[in-house]
Amino acid sequence: MKTVTLKITGMHCVSCAINIDFELEDLEGVKESTTNYAKQVSAVTYDPDKIKPEQIIAVITKLEYGVVIAEQA
Repeated sequence: MKTVTLKITGMHCVSCAINIDFELEDLEGVKESTTNYAKQVSAVTYDPDKIKPEQIIAVITKLEYGVVIAEQA
């Protein structure tokens, strides 16, 4: 498993963070998504054999939020 930390822009409330987590955790290969509204970041634990960070970013972008990779581990 790997973890990517994403900087999210455009979240207006805690519900935005919850929506991001629900969408990401529905993806095959995503084990966990923890989005923090106050910090405007999302930490996503995923299986690199099943999903790539670019696919995760595409889902967040489709939800109409801005997103860039802050850190990868």
